[in-house]
Amino acid sequence: MFMRFFSELRQARVPVTLKEYLMLMEALDRDVIDRSVDDFYYLSRASLVKDEKNLDKFDRVFGHVFKGLERVDDGLTAEIPAEWLKALTEKFLTDEEKAQIEALGGFEKLMETLQERLKEQKERHEGGSKWIGTGGTSPFGANGYNPEGVRIGQDKGRHGRAVKVWDKREYKNLDDSVELGTRNIKVALRRLRRFARQGQPEELDVDGSIKETANKGYLDLVLRPERRNTIKVLLFFDIGGSMDSHIKLCEELFSAAKTEFKNMEFFYFHNCLYEGVWKDNRRRHAEKINTWDVLHKFPHDYKVIFVGDATMSPYEITYPGGSVEHWNEEAGAVWIDRVTQIYDSVVWLNPTPERHWDYTQSIGVMRQLMNDRMYPLTLEGLDKAMRELVRG
Repeated sequence: MFMRFFSELRQARVPVTLKEYLMLMEALDRDVIDRSVDDFYYLSRASLVKDEKNLDKFDRVFGHVFKGLERVDDGLTAEIPAEWLKALTEKFLTDEEKAQIEALGGFEKLMETLQERLKEQKERHEGGSKWIGTGGTSPFGANGYNPEGVRIGQDKGRHGRAVKVWDKREYKNLDDSVELGTRNIKVALRRLRRFARQGQPEELDVDGSIKETANKGYLDLVLRPERRNTIKVLLFFDIGGSMDSHIKLCEELFSAAKTEFKNMEFFYFHNCLYEGVWKDNRRRHAEKINTWDVLHKFPHDYKVIFVGDATMSPYEITYPGGSVEHWNEEAGAVWIDRVTQIYDSVVWLNPTPERHWDYTQSIGVMRQLMNDRMYPLTLEGLDKAMRELVRG
């Protein structure tokens, strides 16, 4: 059973190693947990999962191998450790509920009955007290009531009385193929952070104080500068037009970036970078900032991130006067090239799903100008973009 669990994790591309598997087996041998499904879930997750983006994949494999009812049509063919389920009943059920289960013939009888009814039942059933279905009092199913039931196919608990929640998954939003939330963005952005000790020595250096005291024979307190995040980020957000449908995602990215990077500046543009940018969309025409001033003000050690769908007429990128809002003396491609020449670390984050990129000519043009450093705004894409910025 455990080897099957290990092999299915590998098949699901969860990067587990044999060393981690042996550590998990050693923990079980030493009885560091009670043999309940819940305890084993948390132990195995702590032992085998090294990156939050793999938690959803882990949950799906765990549910398939140990819960057995991730897919109802599979029945109970998966190996279910009965001793764990027994321990679960002893740990969470009241004496009255245990007595009710015993009245049915005990926990073994409950599981045997579930297997038999899965084999016998041929169609959906609602109501009633026997078949697996919804809204009834059968021990098996969803959206009904029974004090010693097995919940199947229900989104969440209603009475909190099920013996075992077979289909619970807690980390759906952490899969690396889904769009991001603010918390997940913070996790990905942290790869870019770099700390250094700068400024006045104000923080006590415990190790240094011990060393100096031991060498000198008297107490000698050593101070050191506080560690500060030294990464400097320049963000350019495409705003308006087709980007309106991505406002929520861009707001989450902006919120997370402000938290993670203390040295961050941001500017807005529309469709493509031209000679002017702005910081307040309500006054975009009255308070434009010269793009040359921005490029001269922020030195080349800044990490530059463009956020936009790059969806526009190709003429907006490649021709003078191509902008839909004003007459641009120089093509947008000229300004993008200037940014990539001045800054070593530049990436473009695109909220449009990557599978659609090949159908939009302007995205291909922008990818070429960015030297193929365009990444989808998913957890995986953001992680790759941060790796690129770290290398730059």
